[in-house]
Amino acid sequence: MRDFTDKVAVITGAGSGIGRALAIQLAQRGARLALSDIDPVSVADTVATCEKIGATAVGYPLDVSDRAAVYAHADQVVAEFGQVNLVVNNAGVALMATVEDMSWDDFEWIMGINFWGVMHGTKAFLPHLIASGDGHLVNLSSVFGLIGVPTQSAYNATKFGVRGFTEALREEMLIAGHRVGVSCVHPGGIDTNIARAARKPDGVDDEETARSFAKIAGTSPDDAAKTILRGVERNSAKILIGMDARVIDLMPRVLGSTYQRLIATGSKLSKRFGVDLGLG
Repeated sequence: MRDFTDKVAVITGAGSGIGRALAIQLAQRGARLALSDIDPVSVADTVATCEKIGATAVGYPLDVSDRAAVYAHADQVVAEFGQVNLVVNNAGVALMATVEDMSWDDFEWIMGINFWGVMHGTKAFLPHLIASGDGHLVNLSSVFGLIGVPTQSAYNATKFGVRGFTEALREEMLIAGHRVGVSCVHPGGIDTNIARAARKPDGVDDEETARSFAKIAGTSPDDAAKTILRGVERNSAKILIGMDARVIDLMPRVLGSTYQRLIATGSKLSKRFGVDLGLG
């Protein structure tokens, strides 16, 4: 997909962060937009911004963890736009908890959005991407889909799952000869609200966590969106966002399982000196 003009792009989590930045940049490049978010107010604001640019944009309230709702959303988008060319399964949340302390409710919550949300969006829209003859699917993983990190086990589980699922799907599209590109995105520290909105143990301050994360969030949502769209144009299998993502991608390949001891040591030191390691 070298040209986004008049292409129909579907983006989940479009009310803020990377999803919003993608919507605006695609609007500037002539795409027609089907934008969703669990927060109808935030997605309406994104829609209004895209319309000011001159794009056709429609907003939808959507809980990606609800399979029936996602399938109904796909039917509605096709009915309104006639086709689907680009799908970005971007919606995601974060959870900070050790395996020992994590509740089943929190684990199921993050799995429902980060993992099942991607599965739902992929399965619901894949037939339409294939039918378009010029389709591309983008699934958001994380650098925490490349390495394990303490207190991020549930988040790791969702993002490693998205990575494996997406890589296998790309292979299946190649085998079948479908004209559907498939990309897995691994953002490093992106300056979004994910840290502030994460579920955390009692006593952990939201604002302090957000401030700590902001110190290591070296990439803006706008730059992240540019990198993703460049990856789509190149049909890249793996899209790394930020220098931190490139370094983290190398860690397990160069160090093997030794990286786990280094991460554990770094985590101990961060607690001793009161430094938050942040979220992926």
